[in-house]
Amino acid sequence: MSGTGLLVLAAALVLTAVAAWWLRARDGRVRTAEEETVGGPTAVLEGLGVRPGDADLTVVQFSTAFCGPCRTTRARLQHLQGTRPGLAYVHVDAESHLDAVRELGVRRTPTLFYLDRQGRLLGRSSGAPRPEELTAVVDAHTGAPS
Repeated sequence: MSGTGLLVLAAALVLTAVAAWWLRARDGRVRTAEEETVGGPTAVLEGLGVRPGDADLTVVQFSTAFCGPCRTTRARLQHLQGTRPGLAYVHVDAESHLDAVRELGVRRTPTLFYLDRQGRLLGRSSGAPRPEELTAVVDAHTGAPS
């Protein structure tokens, strides 16, 4: 193999490693509303039956039937809902609500939206959130002890 070929191979490996690191760092991270580029999701979510006024924190999860991380995230949220009275959890089948998926910019599942009692978007995560981060977000907004 020539020197040029080795240089191209090394550059490709470095770019792949950087891309993999970046994707892994973003996966499941809760982004605050200030970081969010989707504008005004409240009306779309309310059209899906979401009622943020019923709880201190409402978590809306978009998922699909064959998504393994979606099932894990749903189980975590259902457990948290049972132990934190200020939490409401709403599951939305992304395949059945494609218009809402497009309007909200849901690109992967699970995607979670976090809404306060006034319906304001507090944050969003795409991909399975880390358990400790999910618990911290829920506890911070429901007044539950960490």
